[in-house]
Amino acid sequence: MKKFLIAAIVLLPACNKDPDLKNIDFRQEMRNFVSAISRYARQSTPAFLIVPQNGIELTTLNGEADGPPASLYLNDIDGVGQEDLFYGYVADNQATPSADNAYLLAFLQKLPPQGKAVLVTDYCSDASKMDDSWLQNNRQGFISFAAPDRQLRQIPAYPPAPRAANTDDINQLTDAKNFLYLINPEGFANRQAFLDSLAATSFDLIIMDAFYEGSLLTVEEVNSLKTKQGGGRRLVIAYMSIGEAEDYRYYWQASWSSNPPDWLSAPNPDWPGNFKVKYWQPEWQAIIYGSEQAYLDKLLAAGFDGAYLDIIEAFEYFESL
Repeated sequence: MKKFLIAAIVLLPACNKDPDLKNIDFRQEMRNFVSAISRYARQSTPAFLIVPQNGIELTTLNGEADGPPASLYLNDIDGVGQEDLFYGYVADNQATPSADNAYLLAFLQKLPPQGKAVLVTDYCSDASKMDDSWLQNNRQGFISFAAPDRQLRQIPAYPPAPRAANTDDINQLTDAKNFLYLINPEGFANRQAFLDSLAATSFDLIIMDAFYEGSLLTVEEVNSLKTKQGGGRRLVIAYMSIGEAEDYRYYWQASWSSNPPDWLSAPNPDWPGNFKVKYWQPEWQAIIYGSEQAYLDKLLAAGFDGAYLDIIEAFEYFESL
């Protein structure tokens, strides 16, 4: 899920009918990208967690739920994130149609037996639907978060405490029993108020943006979030989009508005300031990892426990061209 921030819309030509795309296996290229991110991070931080969101078809080699597992890809991730499994697929606060729910479940149910966590974000705001989301996910052995706001900018008032709250140390993704997904802190008064609010929760896992108003969180700030309010260690994972570029990020260059690099593609009409990228190209991948200025390297330096990778399903866009 993209962060919604007001940004200038840069109009770039779509890349349909681009002959350079003719012989590319877009799904395998995304698997390769995720695996490269994982292996690079774990060279310096062996326990660093990698969680791709959506694009669940990548977990099998043929993209079918009953297909052979994509073992190399699965070995390089710790779990998956899935939006809209029970609520939000068609519209927020509405139940996901049974056919779509069944399609996703056919993939997701295969992962816990392989030691992979499934983190589900359902978008619903009625207390009864939030309760139902948790119950249905819990029956499946999934870790869930009912988000009342698709912009992911608040700590829900309901329930008043995380479900299955505990004081256990959470050392790996499968230890978690609940999580908070909050990547847009615009509703908080200031940086310290934001950090204090997160620290005062008892969630086992926090998925958050690594930056506050463009400034990377410090090691001290990240570490201050790693203890739950009631005691016990928790995991703090940083959001990172790898299938789209964002013009409000530190890496964005003003010249791209008039002279876009080859890897930069069409704007996302639903999220201003976000642009499709040819994620297999080395120039984009170098922005994501491999140097002190790369996004992943900044997450590692700040002491995050892992990365939550968004726009994994970018392969669908290029397959449709």
